[in-house]
Amino acid sequence: MLAAVEELLADGTPFTEIAVQRIATASGSARSTFYRYFPDKSSLLIRMAELATADLFAAAEQWWSSAHTDKQAGVIRAMRAMITGFRQHRYLLLALNELAAYDRDVREYWHTRLALFMEMVRTRLDADRAAGRISAAVDPAATAIVLTSMVERSITVTFGAPTGVGDEALAEALGRGIWFTVYGDAPGRS
Repeated sequence: MLAAVEELLADGTPFTEIAVQRIATASGSARSTFYRYFPDKSSLLIRMAELATADLFAAAEQWWSSAHTDKQAGVIRAMRAMITGFRQHRYLLLALNELAAYDRDVREYWHTRLALFMEMVRTRLDADRAAGRISAAVDPAATAIVLTSMVERSITVTFGAPTGVGDEALAEALGRGIWFTVYGDAPGRS
C-alpha cells in the first residue's frame, strides 16, 4: 500500500484526491485490508512519513552529534544527504507538508517530529556555548528553531515549484547558512 500511494502521488494526483479504494486497487488489496492497517488516510500518510523521513533526519542528526572537525564541508554533506532523501520521497513529503496545514493528526505528527529535532539541536548548541565553542550571543532555543525551519522550508519550497535551484546549490547554501549561523562569530574566529 505504501508503494502504491507513492506511485499515485508521483503521477501528480494530490493526496486528498486519492480514494481509499484507489489505494487498495493499486496495491492489489481489498478496501477492508486498508482499514485493517490504517483507520484513515491521514494515518497512512503519517506511517509513510515516518519511514521516509528516517533517513532525512538521520543525516542531520549524525552531523549535529559529530565533533564538526570536517567544518562546513560536513554540514554540506549532511544537507546533500537530506536533499537526496527528500528527492526520493518528494511527492509524499510535499503531501505531508500540505496536509499538515489543515489535518490535526498530520500537523501534530510533523510538529512533534520537528520539535524532537529542534530539541537535539538546542541541546548541542547549549553544550557548545557552555564549552566556549560558539559565541555566548547564540541563543540555543531560538537558533534551533531558525535553523530547523530554514532547512525544512527551503527544501520544501525548492521541491514544491520550479525554482531553478539545483540540489548541490541548495546543499551548499544551507550548509553555509548553518555553519556561519553557529560558528561565524565563535571565539577565536576573526
